Amino acid sequence: MTDLNTLKIAEARDALRKGDVTSLELTESCLGAIEAAGELNAFVHNTPDLAREQAKAADARIKAGDAPDMCGIPLGIKDLFCTKGVPSQAASNILGGFKPEYESTITRQLFDAGSVMLGKLNMDEFAMGSSNETSCYGNVVNPWRRGNDDAQLTPGGSSGGSASAVSADLCLAATGTDTGGSIRQPAAFTGITGIKPTYGRCSRWGVVAFASSLDQAGPMTKDVRDAAIMLEAMCGHDPMDSTSADLTVPNFEAALTGDIKGKTIGIPKEYHMDGMPDEIEKLWADGRAMLQDAGAKIVDISLPHTKYALPAYYVIAPAEASSNLARYDGVRYGHRATLEAGDGITEMYEKTRAEGFGDEVKRRVMVGTYVLSAGFYDAYYNRARKVRTLIKKDFEDVFAAGVDAILTPATPSAAFGLGEMKDADPVQMYLNDVFTVTVNLAGLPGIAVPAGLDKQGLPLGLQLIGRPWEEGDLLNTAYALEQSLGFVAKPSKWW
Repeated sequence: MTDLNTLKIAEARDALRKGDVTSLELTESCLGAIEAAGELNAFVHNTPDLAREQAKAADARIKAGDAPDMCGIPLGIKDLFCTKGVPSQAASNILGGFKPEYESTITRQLFDAGSVMLGKLNMDEFAMGSSNETSCYGNVVNPWRRGNDDAQLTPGGSSGGSASAVSADLCLAATGTDTGGSIRQPAAFTGITGIKPTYGRCSRWGVVAFASSLDQAGPMTKDVRDAAIMLEAMCGHDPMDSTSADLTVPNFEAALTGDIKGKTIGIPKEYHMDGMPDEIEKLWADGRAMLQDAGAKIVDISLPHTKYALPAYYVIAPAEASSNLARYDGVRYGHRATLEAGDGITEMYEKTRAEGFGDEVKRRVMVGTYVLSAGFYDAYYNRARKVRTLIKKDFEDVFAAGVDAILTPATPSAAFGLGEMKDADPVQMYLNDVFTVTVNLAGLPGIAVPAGLDKQGLPLGLQLIGRPWEEGDLLNTAYALEQSLGFVAKPSKWW
């Protein structure tokens, strides 16, 4: 078998079981692809020796007949996940040289299932960004290009390295995290599938925190079936995480029947944004028609507080970030500034944080500290929390009225050029999250599915939002949509 790195998880699993291929062969194919793709800047800490060791162990396990679905599957791990003995920097200079002495719960579960780690993936610094331009490792490049134009495009953020690596077949799948759309937006920009599960479905222990009430990890894969297989391995109750739900994890792959007859799909009128490209409007209408053809009932719904979601998110997330990032002070681990004679602890904190954090992180920490300060707490933070409750209630009302899932665009545009928004007002960049942040504020599951190409040949995605804890049902609706859409386009190799 050639080009083993282009296989999907389900295909590789079946080939491994039949003995047509070994995990070591799969791993070598991916390692070769990574080596040849330096221009994408997706992988930032390669672990080839560890990968080969894990692959050999997986092969022995498969031979013995004791192999879960993810056994032998080569993955990329976002740099936000702590991996024992491997640099875990959250793409920030302030964590330079940090090698954890422990494994995050999710990576441990994946490795216990026999998965192989190829290395750590680039991302926006501390997951703060929508274009993967805030990383201390430099920009990630999207493998897709506009027609014959060789301008470098963003893969989206913050899980840009994960999206680029999966889209370019450098790994079979990757872990991502989603605080305001950081799995779904990059998935849409690169023509892959990404699911953010219900808040509490996947453990946050050992994942570097950005905004603790919003962060949730999930898989980024080549299709919906792969997302179902990998998500099952990532889920489960974790006593180390107080927000982890003690619920049994269903067999998500078994839920993929493609039968959505009798399901009710809501179309929110508030997501019809001014200035949204006609291509996205058309794609959304096409998706609606396809779900109807598959037997679903389509209803128009209202989520009236949607217009307040973005401002509420950009108060709550920075507030939590300002609290979470206070621990990076140069005392115990990571970067410490060089001090001059007479400098005390205050100067050490100030210089270390000034040198270690990038501009976007500083901006959000300052905004967060401001909205939490004594004179502004009620005016900003408390008001944002009240708005969040109203947004959550909008969804609860819609689901209580019998809606099973909600169909929306995933992003307001296709991938834009790296540097194109560099000098713009930061709020312009924040608008990329307009369709995704409501899902995090309400703690719901959401999935982005590649739906088509725009006139420049760039991928566009659709998003489905599901009921809490019903990822199986959501994945099945996404599977039915995926079957109808028939998206199979891949980026032309230029790297």
